[in-house]
Amino acid sequence: MKIGIAQINATVGDFPGNAKRLLEAYRACLDEGAELVITPEMSLVGYPPRDLVLKSSFVPKCLQALDYLASEIGEVPLLVGYIDHNDPADPGKPFRNAAALLSDGEVQARIWKTLLPTYDVFDEWRYFEPAERCQAIEWKGRRLGVTICEDIWTDAYLQRPLYDRDPVRELVDGGVDILLNLSASPFHLGKPEVRSRMIREVATAAGVPVVYCNSVGANDQLVFDGHSLVALPDRGVVFEGRGFEEMTQVVDLEAPMTPVEVDRESAAELWRALVLGLRDYVRKTGFSSVCLGLSGGIDSALTAAVAAEALGGEQVHGLTLPSPYSSGGSVEDSMVLAKNLGIRCDRVEISAIFKEVKATMAPLFEGLAEDVTEENMQARIRGLLLMALSNKMGHLLLTTGNKSELAVGYCTIYGDMCGGLAVISDLPKTRVYEVCRWLNREREVIPWSTIDKPPSAELRPDQKDQDTLPEYEVLDAILEMYVERQCSVDEIVEAGYEESLVRWIQRRVDLNEWKRQQAAPGIRVTSKAFGMGRRMPIVQRFVG
Repeated sequence: MKIGIAQINATVGDFPGNAKRLLEAYRACLDEGAELVITPEMSLVGYPPRDLVLKSSFVPKCLQALDYLASEIGEVPLLVGYIDHNDPADPGKPFRNAAALLSDGEVQARIWKTLLPTYDVFDEWRYFEPAERCQAIEWKGRRLGVTICEDIWTDAYLQRPLYDRDPVRELVDGGVDILLNLSASPFHLGKPEVRSRMIREVATAAGVPVVYCNSVGANDQLVFDGHSLVALPDRGVVFEGRGFEEMTQVVDLEAPMTPVEVDRESAAELWRALVLGLRDYVRKTGFSSVCLGLSGGIDSALTAAVAAEALGGEQVHGLTLPSPYSSGGSVEDSMVLAKNLGIRCDRVEISAIFKEVKATMAPLFEGLAEDVTEENMQARIRGLLLMALSNKMGHLLLTTGNKSELAVGYCTIYGDMCGGLAVISDLPKTRVYEVCRWLNREREVIPWSTIDKPPSAELRPDQKDQDTLPEYEVLDAILEMYVERQCSVDEIVEAGYEESLVRWIQRRVDLNEWKRQQAAPGIRVTSKAFGMGRRMPIVQRFVG
């Protein structure tokens, strides 16, 4: 059987646009001889729609789009993800996460998702009622076992057993010739390898081919990486789709195929995820250009490089905003970076403004020594000027802070945190260096002087990050255990880290939740980002 895989980039709520993308992909698969075409989870809707689902006209418009799409489909069926109503007479949630088999101008079958995740970034129990039973679809002499995303995830790949049902086993026990999975599985570092291993094991255990079609593109904080898969029970994964881009591919399950080997370089995957995340956020929110502050540091340099790759250098406007404490090297590095990237960079001095603000506040601060207040003045002056440029020119302002800084509050609210998208806010500082060095593997994109110099906010004389923070290798290792793996202080200390340092970091993370909840949305690239997948109270007294 020749299966067409339509790995498309859907936009949440854009039913006409998504239907057009689906039809284009469907027809491309027909041209390649497909006998059936599979698409991602909620490919007609965009994932995740969140509380848009609750708007009174949302699901009716989705069903109108489904009817239109069905009318355009011929003999070769299209399997499409959408949202349906639950039967009003049935108890439970009002909607179903669904897939429809379209053929000959009609909806031939409807399938409901069985396992509804409510962990990490997922909240499907809020909206959807699960399927009561799993049954194969009979289609031209074949029994198709249709599953939707979580339905195929096995207990071995979840943190603990979450469900008392196994849709794959139910379908296999009922007899299927092939398992199909419509997925919207978001990216984080290491996720593509996990999926590939899991799909291979499902195919082996089920004894039938598995075709897995994943979404690609970014919606808000989530990036979907594609990497659609085909696995055979006796040969493992025999096809893996391209990552981070739309694609169509027809795979002949009866043709000789050999297992595929994929080289997964972490820096390359992080780079592609950030580029796609920024590009889609800008495009889907209706912007065409961005601006950002260029400090001469590595974080703003990487953010600018991502923006230039995503949008083209002509759509990126940088400002270097030196204060009395900015080094000449930082300004020079910003200008060299701009030239390397082909972006605009203007210099705007803030020393005079800073002096005036201090003079204005002097009567109120009389007798008090300068401290972090004056440091934050500089960041907030820069935020004011960058927001002015954003307003006047219609640019989306990008913030440039990394995950390590955001975790411990090493950032200024209403200052360097001003902006509409926090591009690298889920990238720890050590990963920032890793991606920058990878980016310079063939030529200097980011000035080596930027990479090699000690990191500094340059808000007071001779300031260095390590004046107040531990070495980033240590900080990031502790943050990974505390934030991503949710280890206790005692568990982190048992791993060999100094107790006083661990408690200091833990307290800084907890105390700065109020800042993070006012931060711009960021692009998720690790297993636990600050954002929709981490819901912490601001007012709390738990220490552990």
